[in-house]
Amino acid sequence: MQRDVKPDARSRRREERRTEMVEAAVEAIREHGPGVSVAQIAAAAGITKPVLYRHFTDRADLQRAVGERAADMLMERIYPVLAVEAEPVEHVAAVIDAFLGGIEDEPQLYRFVVANPAEPAPGAEIVEDVQGRIAALLATLIGERLRAEGRDSGGAEAWARGLIGMVQSAGEWWLDRRTMSRESLTGYLSALIWGGIAGVAGLDAPGADAEVLRLFPVPDPPAGTAAGTPPAR
Repeated sequence: MQRDVKPDARSRRREERRTEMVEAAVEAIREHGPGVSVAQIAAAAGITKPVLYRHFTDRADLQRAVGERAADMLMERIYPVLAVEAEPVEHVAAVIDAFLGGIEDEPQLYRFVVANPAEPAPGAEIVEDVQGRIAALLATLIGERLRAEGRDSGGAEAWARGLIGMVQSAGEWWLDRRTMSRESLTGYLSALIWGGIAGVAGLDAPGADAEVLRLFPVPDPPAGTAAGTPPAR
């Protein structure tokens, strides 16, 4: 009896075409911004809207697929930095910098996924999934350090979730305002996050003197002004 492989071949080709259309959608978003239309996405893929909708049930399905691609792109930045042997504080800083680097390089894509002005609801679960994956990684790092010090690790997951929300909020503010460099924002957030965790848990903060946690140095006081005394106004 001859084995029929045509359905599998068709399925693979259909999946390949869907992937190609998602990549075309990413390019269209880069060009037109988060308010990109389905017609613009179809044009970027070199097809018509009816052909596009043969592969996606509706715009929400397309947005969800783009969100999954954006999530993969972000995690591709984060996983490698955790594979490097480093102190937990350095890993926290590396994750923050990887996240900020991701939204800096793909601002339009990030806005499309997180705050699409046309349809904010579809794809929300993708954002939650990414937040959950990053929080799980950080909770593991924080929890391992606490347990190694003989401390209660019960707050690790809550802290990880909280800091993800803080970094995302600060990152969105920074993306719009750009009042400081990415390196500076990473340093500020890392100092606040790890300093807070270390303080609450009673840990020493290894790496506190490392460059990643060093804030801008306090300038020397003007000549004739005692240290710690503000200059006369």
